[in-house]
Amino acid sequence: MDRRIWVTCTALTTAALACALASPLALAQSKEIRIAHIYSKTGPLEAYGKQTATGFMMGLDYATGGTMMVAGKKLVVIEKDDQGKPDLGKSLLATAYSDDKADLAVGPTASGVALAMLPVAEEYKKILLVEPAVADSITGEKWNKYIFRTGRNSSQDAISNAVAVDKAGVTLATLAQDNAFGRDGVKAFKDAIKKAKLVHEEYLPAATTDFTAGAQRLIDKLKDQPGRKIIWIVWAGAGNPFKIVDLDLKRYGIEIATGGNILPAMAAYKNLPGMEGAAYYYFGIPKNAVNEAMVARHYSQFKTPPDFFTAGGFSAAMAVVTALTNSKGDATANTLIKTMEGMSFDTPKGKMTFRKEDHQAMQSMYHFKIKVDPAFAWGVPELVREIKAEEMQIPIRNKR
Repeated sequence: MDRRIWVTCTALTTAALACALASPLALAQSKEIRIAHIYSKTGPLEAYGKQTATGFMMGLDYATGGTMMVAGKKLVVIEKDDQGKPDLGKSLLATAYSDDKADLAVGPTASGVALAMLPVAEEYKKILLVEPAVADSITGEKWNKYIFRTGRNSSQDAISNAVAVDKAGVTLATLAQDNAFGRDGVKAFKDAIKKAKLVHEEYLPAATTDFTAGAQRLIDKLKDQPGRKIIWIVWAGAGNPFKIVDLDLKRYGIEIATGGNILPAMAAYKNLPGMEGAAYYYFGIPKNAVNEAMVARHYSQFKTPPDFFTAGGFSAAMAVVTALTNSKGDATANTLIKTMEGMSFDTPKGKMTFRKEDHQAMQSMYHFKIKVDPAFAWGVPELVREIKAEEMQIPIRNKR
């Protein structure tokens, strides 16, 4: 036999054998869609992360009718704890894409972690669905085409909160954490203010527990201002900035405004009846079938209502299942990008739509006023009005 023919035949036989040996594994993988969920199981935002995880799994169950199947493929969720550390989150995402063969990823909790993870999604050319990290820069100057976000961004927070406080004759100051979340939040708030006057920005370390010095600086900037005076607070995680009311702000005619938060944090709102702001979510506000289902399931499982970030996780799950259903189970990035750009999907907040230009989910926010109800351990945000997505001119900040 000609040696060249023998080598070719041998190579073909070896390849066929390799394919035969590999086929059970390949077949198994083809029948799975692997999703890495990277979030703060531990760390300063642990409470937020755990709610997101609960909502995500509950949402997958709801969206798939309890089967955890889409287009004949099993959804496999791989959970990883970033501990709120950017370097760890970056490493975990790379491991998920490479070693764990994740088709896509969801998370993380903290904005700083998300910013570290964005280039990894681009490197591996796989989707990262951001939930709930908020910083504008995630879908702004640091964005790439593999990034989608169901969570609200800083501009959505800020513009909706401006609805409540941006009035002629009002003097504003801000109190925020000195991190990506806080600084992006204040920047977006400043950009949204058109009528009121902003006289001071106070940034404190994220782990601050004693707010006395910062509060005194705020008081000094506001106390002699005419008219209505408001401190707008943007804060996440540990620490209670609302303690500044103990410094007798009423004596100086100073009010507080803020956005929504998780229910334990809103216990401090009971001391602030009448306070206005805008929230991403509160379980008693949206009226739709998905929210009713989530609230009922959460009460059944935990005997408590779903919280702020539970709704976010549920929304991310709804987006994932909608996208995979529309793509007929094709989880490759190029297919998902084409499928998800401009895609609308149902959530506990109602319908959301991924904006084509930056993949940010356009969504409603809720202008509220705090009411004290003895039946609840927290200040209850009563709806003033729903601020619909089309009412908010959310800037496109990326360089696409």
